[in-house]
Amino acid sequence: MSLLTFPFVELRLPTANEDVENVITYEDKDGYRLVHQSCGPTLGYCPGSGVAIVLADGLAFKSFDGTDTFLPYADWRLPVAERAADLASRLTIDEIAGLMLYSPQNKLPMPAGTDTYGGKTFAESGCRPWDLSDGQRKFLIDGNVRHVLVSTVASVEAAARWNNNVQALCESRTHGIPANNSSDPRHSAFHDAEFSPGSSGQLSLWSNLMGLASTFSPETVARFADIASREYRALGLATALSPQADLGTDPRWYRYNATFGNDPALVTDLIRAYCDGFQSGTPGGEPTGWGECSVNTMVKHWPGGGSGEGGRDAHYGNGKFAVYPGGCMADHVRPFVEGAFALSGPTGQASAVMPYYTISYNQTSENVGNSYNRELITDRLRGDAGYDGVVCTDWVITADPVDPGIHLSKPWGVETLTVAQRHYKALMAGVDQFGGNNEKGPVLEAYRIGCEEHGEEWMRARMERSAVRLLLNSFRPGLFENPYVDVDESMRLVGNREWMEEGYRQQLASVVMLKNAGNLLPMRRRARVYVPHRTVPPMRNYWGGTDPAADYEPVAENVLSRYFDPAQSPEDADFAISFMESPKSWRMGYDPADKESGGNGYIPITLQYRPYTAVNAREHSIARDPWDGNTDRTYRGKTVRAMNECELDSLVELRRRMGSKPVIVVIAMSNPTVMSEVEPLADAILIGFSVQNQAFVDLIAGAAEPSGLLPFELPASMDAVEVHCEDRPHDIEPYRDSEGNVYAFAYGLNFNGVISDERTRRYAGR
Repeated sequence: MSLLTFPFVELRLPTANEDVENVITYEDKDGYRLVHQSCGPTLGYCPGSGVAIVLADGLAFKSFDGTDTFLPYADWRLPVAERAADLASRLTIDEIAGLMLYSPQNKLPMPAGTDTYGGKTFAESGCRPWDLSDGQRKFLIDGNVRHVLVSTVASVEAAARWNNNVQALCESRTHGIPANNSSDPRHSAFHDAEFSPGSSGQLSLWSNLMGLASTFSPETVARFADIASREYRALGLATALSPQADLGTDPRWYRYNATFGNDPALVTDLIRAYCDGFQSGTPGGEPTGWGECSVNTMVKHWPGGGSGEGGRDAHYGNGKFAVYPGGCMADHVRPFVEGAFALSGPTGQASAVMPYYTISYNQTSENVGNSYNRELITDRLRGDAGYDGVVCTDWVITADPVDPGIHLSKPWGVETLTVAQRHYKALMAGVDQFGGNNEKGPVLEAYRIGCEEHGEEWMRARMERSAVRLLLNSFRPGLFENPYVDVDESMRLVGNREWMEEGYRQQLASVVMLKNAGNLLPMRRRARVYVPHRTVPPMRNYWGGTDPAADYEPVAENVLSRYFDPAQSPEDADFAISFMESPKSWRMGYDPADKESGGNGYIPITLQYRPYTAVNAREHSIARDPWDGNTDRTYRGKTVRAMNECELDSLVELRRRMGSKPVIVVIAMSNPTVMSEVEPLADAILIGFSVQNQAFVDLIAGAAEPSGLLPFELPASMDAVEVHCEDRPHDIEPYRDSEGNVYAFAYGLNFNGVISDERTRRYAGR
């Protein structure tokens, strides 16, 4: 072997096969260097990091310790499983503990009060958005963390340069293990953004997963995922903390809009397409397997998080129980086993799985959170389903609990254990990684507990198994060969014209037309349209804070004027468009004021705008919580209101002022909505799922035709919701409108009437 010295322009070397010549060239980039070779992968590294390039058999390899030899894990000719096993065997327990950590959210730059830059706030420091914060340096260096969650970024440039800075730092550390940066879904559109093809400095804009589901097209989902994976890699992201394979069987669940709906067959097909598109890529329509555009998928949330009792969410203690009164757990597992774990492409299965916070109540011998449940992880996931990828907990499950109405730590079912004992119990259940945890101390304590119970050799082998799985997700997408991204190429690629246009076409295809009385739509061009100003009150958000009131025009006048003449009042208009959001329930199922006044704290979750009283709720809850004194969680007879009831008031007033003139209602829908309050007031109704309002205007004008289908039912009433089984698909009586149409699964209209096509035949049998 020999070290490859620089500079050079071109080097031609015979390979081990003397008939093949390997042409090696180098290219200096901004802060890193590329070594291109015709008979092997491009290698990227940072000069000065201690990495050297070694020649062997006419090929170039990285030497992570700077010597003239390279270890088996750096040999890109070997199978990735062999490389991962070699490296795992060389790691100390301290280093493995770092691999098992997954950072909390990182914003680029980090806001004041959350982190510092050289001891100062970002604004005071003079740093750039891509510079590493003090906290980031600490968890990368001291904590050996190599899995990093990125949330908001200042720009494409900031994300790309920050990745390169992180990789240069990691490369200089022991073994040169690269950072595996990740993100939650990033591509959803902004409802009040105007569509603008061409690179805009942001990712291409698509609907959310619910909108992708409304196309009923696995091909569309695979195409989205293929494009999204290339944009992720351009940002330096190699793992997607998605998709949600949860069946949305309870429409009240806060995270419903991040599901593919409630039909097991449709969700399974779309989950498979999503994972294939992200991991394999489908340029030209054929999966290509792992490559430089591949992004690991972390499918969530095993064994399904959509059946929380009363529709409550397990981020809060009040929603810690998933219940199965219909006996339908097998339906919830299906999108994982037949979808994410049975991919059509050559990558085979999703790279990682995240269990949900919930306790799957009375489904195993102990009622503990899913990540602590050995029967669910080792027996059913690893054993019955044959899954051997990474299992990563959801975020912050090991810290101590707080009030059931506060969004903080979630150690459900193991509240009485210490933090270290919780880590140990999760490890023994089969977990590989701890989401939202930068601190390796509790992992090391868990290791010591394991050594006392099983012996050091056994516990070392247990930790190495997790290390191999974790390292595979960095080897497969080629991060050990080249973790760097070309900043100029990233800025050219992300949000380019072609992908922006594809995203917008998908948004159009995702819109569902529910009502079109008298074939009102499409509207005639140059008709006079009135669009009421939108005023949204302050609303309590998911994190427990309050979002400020919003006051804005829902559609820019220049967008309307492409087709119609804007009117200044209902009296001057030929028709009106009312833009609304679906009802936002007060406090999502728990109100401390009720507890303080002598109640149990539990209140209903509503899907209607007017106040709702749960007269038909269960007399007694299914789940009881020993840690909370076995509290009966019933909310029967209690009343709740929607925070945005004023939106219905505005529609009622608009209907009054318009008289007999047409009113078109557009609903940005987060959860399946009780339509009995809205439908009688509307002549036409369109619903969308994270869609730009401009798309609705195009559809109203007939520039495109609605083609979306409901991926769930719209409930006939809140009573219909209240009496259904939280875990059973298609278990809610759907609404029948004044036109006689039933808002059931796979229902939707185009300009000719109710849609009946290959999609409805395949998934709804009609």
